[in-house]
Amino acid sequence: MLAEAIRGAGGDVRRFEAPRQDALAAWIDQRARERQIRLAGGVARELATRVGGYVREGDVERQQQSRIAVMELEKLALRHADDEPVTVEDVRALVSEAVPGSMWAFVDAVAMRQRVRALELLERLIEDKPAPVLLAVLHRRLRELIEVQDRLERGESPGSLVRSMRLVPFRAETLARQAKGWTAPELDAALDGLVELDAQVKGVGGRASTDARDRLAFDLWIADLVASA
Repeated sequence: MLAEAIRGAGGDVRRFEAPRQDALAAWIDQRARERQIRLAGGVARELATRVGGYVREGDVERQQQSRIAVMELEKLALRHADDEPVTVEDVRALVSEAVPGSMWAFVDAVAMRQRVRALELLERLIEDKPAPVLLAVLHRRLRELIEVQDRLERGESPGSLVRSMRLVPFRAETLARQAKGWTAPELDAALDGLVELDAQVKGVGGRASTDARDRLAFDLWIADLVASA
């Protein structure tokens, strides 16, 4: 491996991870002190929240969070050249949300039939993730839910899915809980709707496909076939 080769040549290998949650808030607070920027209580946490530091999922892009936080911190300092502390209200007024989207969270929201949450996460993802990628992960999850539901109805327990479907325990419990929120006809209808959505996105049969139409098609699929009645 590269790290081993570097060490073998006498080099130093270190691991640097993007700080998250309260660690990012503490990091922002430290950067403010280095720059002699006064922060009122709660400002570091509010700023960390607005750049996505409190998103828990592991698949989000965090490379730019620290850089964005420092840029916003310095921008906020310009508003208070009179040595007044930056306030939470300043952050809310001047810092745009840059919360990254999570594919895992989006698919889980769909599987849990959480309409508002699913649409919110779709809004963050659809600008960066190609529609075929979103369709692929949604299709996989629906097929998993159909299989899990069928196994549960045939008498399997959530714990037995670990062996029969080769899942880790947490994922088996999650899929079992999500599957219980659907009826078999609802899952079939959602899967059929996803096939239609795929045809729309790929322009099958001469269908016109634009970013706006694709986004609307995703929204309607979630509202009509995913959201709980």
